Amino acid sequence: MAFVTTIDGTRIFYRDFGQGRPIVFSHGWPLSSDAWDGTMQFLANNGFRVIAHDRRGHGRSDASATGNTMDTYADDLAAVIKQLDLHDAILVGHSTGGGEITRYITRHAASDGTGRVAKMVLLGAVTPLMGAVNGNDDGVPVEVVDRVRKALIDNRSQFFLDFPDVFFGMHRGGGAPRSEGWRMDFWKQGMAADINALYACVDQFWASDFREEMKHISIPALVIHGTGDEVVPFEITGKRAAEILPNATLIAYADAPHGFPKTHQDRLNADLLAFARA
Repeated sequence: MAFVTTIDGTRIFYRDFGQGRPIVFSHGWPLSSDAWDGTMQFLANNGFRVIAHDRRGHGRSDASATGNTMDTYADDLAAVIKQLDLHDAILVGHSTGGGEITRYITRHAASDGTGRVAKMVLLGAVTPLMGAVNGNDDGVPVEVVDRVRKALIDNRSQFFLDFPDVFFGMHRGGGAPRSEGWRMDFWKQGMAADINALYACVDQFWASDFREEMKHISIPALVIHGTGDEVVPFEITGKRAAEILPNATLIAYADAPHGFPKTHQDRLNADLLAFARA
């Protein structure tokens, strides 16, 4: 297995295969790089090099009692990109991963001067601000994330069996088909993560505020979000992100759930391929 060792000694696992322009993926909570399997293989089959890492405390990366913050997530991503010496890359982030790549660009790539990042893609991302904090009164209330934190402590195994219904929209009439494979995969990835990392990350995806820094990201950005997202609501995140980013294109997937990278994988793969080739 391949790892990058960060400045604080945490080992970050990553996968890297294919040939061509690099596309780097950052996953959502509580998952790992395994969440990208189908899309990574598709893009590798179509002439791209694909890289995805497990966030610290998730998947095969080391758990760390400290550093479970959006800034450190961005620093860990920077360590992967630097070690692999990537240039002209396209960064793709789903949910929490959207925040991670945004913070990486403003914290590292904007001042790097080496042309490491050329484009970005936000998929159902928590940017610009998901939570009802810092004057974002119509954001997701703290009571919602409090219930998530309590579920992690009380019985996270059961929570990770139940949550896929909402994540993939399987509970809705006319929504995604019920897939026990998706449920089992979600449970497996969630249970592989460290409880402290999972708990800390909840506050990071809910309360991290990207509104000001996003105004200064000038690279081409593709924002894709499901209008039926019940986890990271479209109106307060995807729609606003596309309005703030200076060079953004918005694609709204009608009635798609938060987990649309799985439920709408074929459509997403086509949209990513077109954006990467443009």
